[in-house]
Amino acid sequence: MSRARLQAAAAALACALAWGMAPGSAAAAADEDWPLAGRQGRINIVIVPEAQLRDEPAYRRQIERLCVPDQSCFINFYGNSTGAPLAVPLPDAIAGEATVVFRRSLKQGAELFQWSCRFGGEAGRCF
Repeated sequence: MSRARLQAAAAALACALAWGMAPGSAAAAADEDWPLAGRQGRINIVIVPEAQLRDEPAYRRQIERLCVPDQSCFINFYGNSTGAPLAVPLPDAIAGEATVVFRRSLKQGAELFQWSCRFGGEAGRCF
């Protein structure tokens, strides 16, 4: 790496630290709880931050936080690119941005993690 690039990287790091942004803060933000808009029956309605819309491991972390092991769990995930106010039932602006459906049914002995076809999911394996 050239001296100029090293100096630029050091200056960027110093600036980030001065503004309170520690290295890895984007990753830390990805580990925060996502907003829970509410529930409809047994289904949790969760809003996905824009930066994690396609990040399956981030969804899995949220599922681990929201679902009690060895219990049924139902979650619908949505984006909110318009910044619409959260309410249940969801406003159309949010309802049209479904990203993932997660279902764990102990009664059926099944678990499903399914992407919206908007994200290029495989035909017949997305909603």
